[in-house]
Amino acid sequence: MMKNRNHLQRTIIYLLLLALLVTGSFFTHLFDSVAQFFEDMHLRADALLRLLIMALLVLSCENLVLLFLSKMKPKTNRGSTIVTLSTSLLRYLTVILIICWGLTLLGVDVSTVVASVGILALVIGSGAESLIADVVTGVSMLFENQYNVGDIVEVGGFRGTVRNIGIRSTSIEDAGGNLKIMNNASMTNILNRSSRSSRAVCTIGIPYETDLEALEARLPAALEEIYERNREVFHEAPVYRGVESLDSSAVTLLFTAAVSEENIFLGNRVLNRELFLTFRRLGVELPYTQIDVHSK
Repeated sequence: MMKNRNHLQRTIIYLLLLALLVTGSFFTHLFDSVAQFFEDMHLRADALLRLLIMALLVLSCENLVLLFLSKMKPKTNRGSTIVTLSTSLLRYLTVILIICWGLTLLGVDVSTVVASVGILALVIGSGAESLIADVVTGVSMLFENQYNVGDIVEVGGFRGTVRNIGIRSTSIEDAGGNLKIMNNASMTNILNRSSRSSRAVCTIGIPYETDLEALEARLPAALEEIYERNREVFHEAPVYRGVESLDSSAVTLLFTAAVSEENIFLGNRVLNRELFLTFRRLGVELPYTQIDVHSK
């Protein structure tokens, strides 16, 4: 409601200013005659009409292409990357096309303007260096295939899933739903964690009184049962790696399980829970900090 009110107020102000300008032009004899005034207005209205038709045509074509791209459901991350990059590139091209075509309709020599812009670009090239680097990196990224939409990457200490790759920027969303937008030129030293499987790790302590050899003999069957109950999380049965350390009050055992990077945190939680319940069923009571008081 507030936005609509602001738009209405601005429209009234613009109309009042336009009325004052038109009225002032009559009293100051800005136009030689009323006929000439309407003739000039006709030409300008005609030019504006052509511009409006052109803009609507280009925008309509853009929206049709965007609609087509949005209907595409790529089955691979590579396909999703091509779709997002194409969407970003299309928006840039639409703006450039409307500007160049509009100048042509107004009778402006676009080639002269482009040449002037080229000279101006040399002057302000240092200021546009970052923009050029972002665009070049975004285009080259398509061919180098360093990462794609849907990949889990770590860059600059931020870990998350790539949600969108544009011509100039990349959007990464972490596990908490926080979205970080980085310029493509800043996407350096990337660790793509989707290229291979990750491992969930669990260390669990057992009392020194436990018969370790007997427990190790029963672990393969128990770990296979854990895998059967959690096939959607683990790629294979968890692996017993051996004695990790001899602590002050427990013998620490190490277990690992192969999981996809997107399930790394879930895999850790599931492995911890399943091992805790499994050791309870095997009759192994896990040690915890206790205080023994001796009195004489």
